[in-house]
Amino acid sequence: MNHLRRCASSPSPAGGGRSQWPGEAGSTAALDGARASEAPEPRLAGDGMVWLLVLAELLTFGLLFASFAVARRLQPGMFAQGQAELSLSTGVLNTLLLVAGSWAAVRAVRSFEADHRASGGRWLLAALAGAVGFLVVKSHEFLGKVQAGFDWATNTFTLLYTLLTGFHYLHVLVGAIVFAVLWHKARQGAYSQSDHMGPTSGAVFWHMVDLLWMVLFPLVYVIR
Repeated sequence: MNHLRRCASSPSPAGGGRSQWPGEAGSTAALDGARASEAPEPRLAGDGMVWLLVLAELLTFGLLFASFAVARRLQPGMFAQGQAELSLSTGVLNTLLLVAGSWAAVRAVRSFEADHRASGGRWLLAALAGAVGFLVVKSHEFLGKVQAGFDWATNTFTLLYTLLTGFHYLHVLVGAIVFAVLWHKARQGAYSQSDHMGPTSGAVFWHMVDLLWMVLFPLVYVIR
């Protein structure tokens, strides 16, 4: 026993310090190397609640898209007649406005990440302009149909067309309000390199609005 105590208390050959069990140094070095090589865990951009909203909206629109596709297969003549009265040029213009808004939203987030606050505010204003442009063009389309005697309850096509385009219109309106609020706060210096959650979450929502239109436009306006 005394011999064991003397061995445990004796200094290391390297000139003092605590003793190490065989293989302990290698294990410690391997553990330190593993810790150093650990990368930060990936996370979704923006607020988690926004992503829950996005998933819920995608599910809702998915059901509407499926209903439109099934109804068109069952009543091809009615849907062909209704789609023939839609303006492809208006749909293309709205597509360009939405894509431009998405690009501006991304540029705004990148600007805040680089701490370019003034530039970020200007890009938010550009995104707002894209949203407002879509609302103006779509409102003109709706107004023209109403003046021509359009009735949403005429048949299955008019009902689904109104549900899809009207519901999407409301989402664009919400996106425009979000961009307006973000732009106002950006002018007050609310966002920076260390705090740009608001613009990032707004961009996530707008990308969803853009994605929905990328399905809605060909489904309702193009595919016959």
